[in-house]
Amino acid sequence: MKISIKEIASLINGNVSGDINIEISNVAKIEEAKQGDLTFLYLPAYDKFFPATQASAIIVKTGFSKSRNDITYIEVDSPEKAFFTILKKFFTPEFPLNGIDPSAFIHPTAKLAENVAVGKNVVISYGCIIGADTKVFHNTVVSDNVSIGEGCLIHSNVSIRENCILGNRVIIHSGSVVGSDGFGYSPNEKGEYEKIPQIGNVIIEDDVELGSNVSIDRAALGSTIIKRGCKIDNLVQIAHNVILGEDTVVSAQTGVSGSTKIGRHCILAGQAGLVGHIELGDNVIITAQSGVSKSIPKPGYYSGSPAMEMRSYQKMQAQVRFIPDYADRIKELENQVKSLKELISKK
Repeated sequence: MKISIKEIASLINGNVSGDINIEISNVAKIEEAKQGDLTFLYLPAYDKFFPATQASAIIVKTGFSKSRNDITYIEVDSPEKAFFTILKKFFTPEFPLNGIDPSAFIHPTAKLAENVAVGKNVVISYGCIIGADTKVFHNTVVSDNVSIGEGCLIHSNVSIRENCILGNRVIIHSGSVVGSDGFGYSPNEKGEYEKIPQIGNVIIEDDVELGSNVSIDRAALGSTIIKRGCKIDNLVQIAHNVILGEDTVVSAQTGVSGSTKIGRHCILAGQAGLVGHIELGDNVIITAQSGVSKSIPKPGYYSGSPAMEMRSYQKMQAQVRFIPDYADRIKELENQVKSLKELISKK
């Protein structure tokens, strides 16, 4: 692929300095770029790679100091967003899959719209509905009465259990399970755990993406709901009857316990844990490895376990390093008090 700098600059509304007639054939990180590559620079931490980069062109922030004359500059207000625009326009990966593989099983009652593609050993069960332009890759199992919207991409080895509903343009990566039974048990008089039937479903709205090995449990009653635009990273557990609000992001190894409700535009960073039956308001950000034990209605950053407002957490952590010193001082003060008591008693 050859893309002219003029075309790139026009797409991202950039100002070009240098050879405006060059063409690029690839994109790369600044420290790995070679001749013919386009790269970008937006974080000061990467400035050190600029003198040695071999890229033919670089996207930089407006006003960048152009200390080299052997590279073409494209100046924009936001280099990272401009670079991502180029990636989406010219370098979005294609996932070739066409038609229905002979090894797939499709139940006679299933309804597949125009241009649905089904890979090897796929199972499409009773009563399923799959929208136009959706691709279901190899070894995926779609159980009874599942509805999948248009333009979805279901990668290999995915399981979508009965009665679940997926919207349009949903992406599910390999190994994920949608609609597994919720973790519902009740001890009997002998202390034995009896399974509570999980008869709800999972609803995934439009433009949601699930990473690999994500598990989203079906509701005990009603629905577990992943609302429009949510992005969920690898190895995330979403328990039964959880609701994730629009455009919420959940990072890897996070666990959300049952019946918890999370608002819009929230961020749950890596390895965060949330107990059940609580609520997070809109624009709540939980930092990595935090444990949330109660509802958080107020927007902002929260850290620690139990999670607290970031400023309070930072103040507390700033004192933790001095605990050994505090212990020594307390011991010293105790000895002084003891000596004073002994002195007073002698008088």
